[in-house]
Amino acid sequence: MLCSSARILIRKNFSIPKQTLFASPKIYSSSLFSQPIKRGFLRPSSFPPIHHRINSTKTPSLGLRSDRTMASQSEKPTSVHEFTVKDARGNDVDLSSYKGKVLLIVNVASQCGLTNSNYTELSQIYEKYKNQGLEILAFPCNQFGAQEPGDNEQILEFACTRFKAEYPIFDKVEVNGSNAAPLYKYLKSSKGGLFGDNIKWNFSKFLVDKEGKVVDRYAPTTSPLGIEKDVKKLLGVE
Repeated sequence: MLCSSARILIRKNFSIPKQTLFASPKIYSSSLFSQPIKRGFLRPSSFPPIHHRINSTKTPSLGLRSDRTMASQSEKPTSVHEFTVKDARGNDVDLSSYKGKVLLIVNVASQCGLTNSNYTELSQIYEKYKNQGLEILAFPCNQFGAQEPGDNEQILEFACTRFKAEYPIFDKVEVNGSNAAPLYKYLKSSKGGLFGDNIKWNFSKFLVDKEGKVVDRYAPTTSPLGIEKDVKKLLGVE
């Protein structure tokens, strides 16, 4: 395509009929460049409008594909089972593997004033109901008072040695802010807290039913044994 400032050499006193220039792109190009040429200048105003020079074949519309892509990206998760997370060893864990289980999801820390009581009771309630369908998913987080400063190996050593934690402990995550783990964004959007969606402190708890739906949310000060009745109800045990 010629730009508006192009210089074109043409024969002196040679004029190009307007109907030749504007008839069609094909006529324009063959009529203009088949002539012997000498130095001269063709004014930009002599160029045919762009819409006359563009191939009339329509580009296939991509609207349908774009709409579908945008719809797919905008679809919100409806279950915990749709997420994949990393465990403390760096392995991917598809949470759909917990279908049929009642889940208690907790953000844990090793140096919090609530650490001893929560870790102790988490182990107790897990031991009591693990064979009846309860799983506890612990996610270390260092966002509250920097009370989980260790690496994953140190966290595992602490939880498993000191508190005999048998439930899975996952990779350290953020639970608030723009870098919050997608799982936690979903948990918070499903059950907002009393003063907003953000997690308030270590050992906040989410109770999830067998279909992966968030049923309830508990404050850090709510002890694991304090929600035993709700756990039993979801498990269907007396």
